[in-house]
Amino acid sequence: MQLRYQFRLYPTVGQQVALARAFGCARVVFNDAIATREAARRDGLPYPTDAELSKALTVAKKTPERAWLSEVSSVVLQQALADANTAYRNFFASVTGKRRGRKVGAPRFRSRRDHRQSIRFTRNAKFAVTAGGKLRLPKIGEVTVRWSRDLPSDPSSVTVVKDAAGRYFASFVVETVDEPLPATDAEVGIDLGLTTFAVLSNGKTVTSPKFFRQAERRLRKAQKNLSRKEKGSKNRAKARVKVARAHARVRDARLDFAHKQSTTIVRENQAVYVEDLCVTGLARTRLAKSVHDAGWGQFLRLVEEKATRYGRTFGTVDRFFPSSQTCSTCGRVDGKKPLHVRTWACPCGAVHDRDLNAAINILAAGRAERRNACGETVSLPA
Repeated sequence: MQLRYQFRLYPTVGQQVALARAFGCARVVFNDAIATREAARRDGLPYPTDAELSKALTVAKKTPERAWLSEVSSVVLQQALADANTAYRNFFASVTGKRRGRKVGAPRFRSRRDHRQSIRFTRNAKFAVTAGGKLRLPKIGEVTVRWSRDLPSDPSSVTVVKDAAGRYFASFVVETVDEPLPATDAEVGIDLGLTTFAVLSNGKTVTSPKFFRQAERRLRKAQKNLSRKEKGSKNRAKARVKVARAHARVRDARLDFAHKQSTTIVRENQAVYVEDLCVTGLARTRLAKSVHDAGWGQFLRLVEEKATRYGRTFGTVDRFFPSSQTCSTCGRVDGKKPLHVRTWACPCGAVHDRDLNAAINILAAGRAERRNACGETVSLPA
C-alpha cells in the first residue's frame, strides 16, 4: 500500500529563491502543454502526445526565450508535463462517464498569483535524505526537515509544497505493509450531527469542537485588516499571509481532531457503519457554515481509509433510511420530526434520544446489509 508522509520544511532564503524558480518553471511548462493542446484542438490537428510535448520542451530549453528552464531539475519539468497529461485523462474520463464522482472540467492555466505552489521529484532526480536528516534536492540544496517520525521505507517520490500561509512541506510517497489490528467483537454505528459531532451506538458521544466558530472573531479581524490595505502593496501581501495563517490553524486543528477520532473508532471496533450523507447538498443550506466547520466528509474519508488499512469493516447506510424516525426497540416508523425535537416516546413505551436511537438503527441496518448475500437493500429487522 502506498501512503504519503508529510513533514515541515525550513528552507533558507537562498533555497526559497531556488524553490520559487522551480515553481515558476514548472508552471510555465504546464501552461505551455495546455496551450499546445488547445491550439491543436482549435486548428483541428491531432492530439499532441506526451512524447511530442517532451521533445518540444527539450527544443525550447535550447532557445534564448526558454533557456532559463535549464536552471531547474529536468525531472521537475517532466513531472509538470505528466500533471498536464493526468489532468486531460481525468477530463476525458469524466466526459465519457468512465470516471466516477462529480464532473471534472477541462484543464486550466496555472497562475503565478496562485498562493499554493508545488513541484515533484521522482527517483530519477536522485533526491536523498542525508545522514544528518536533511532533504537533498537537485539544484536546490540540503533543506532542513522537521521529522516527526521515521519513514517506513525509501520514498519513491517527494512533492515540495508551499501553501498559502507561506509554509513549506515535503510529502513523501512510501510503500507500507500494515498488519491488521487484533480482532474484536465490538461493532458501532455512528450518527453525525452539528451540536454533537458524533453519537455512537454504544452510548459514547464526541463533542463538536467548532474550530471555525471559535476562530471566527480573529478571522473577521484579519480579513477586515486585509480589506483596508491598498491592492498591490507590500502591506496587503503581509495582511494576506496573516489571513491565510489564521485559516491554516483552523484547518490543521480540524484535521488533527479528525485523525484522532477516526483512529480511536477504528482501533476499538471491528466494524463501523455510517450514514451515506450528501455533504455537498447540506453545504448549500442555511447550515452551510456549520456543515463545513464540522468536516464530516474529511472524517468519514479517514475512517474508511483506516478501516481498509487495518483490516476493519466499513459500511454505509442509505441516506434515505429513516434512522431518526424508527424506534430501535420495536421497529415502528414514527414519522418525520423537526430538528428541535431531541427526544421522543414510542407507543411501545420506549423513550429515545434522537441521536442515540439513530446510531443504533444505523448499526442494525449496516449489519443487515453486510449479512445480505445478494447485496440488495434489505429492511431493518424488527
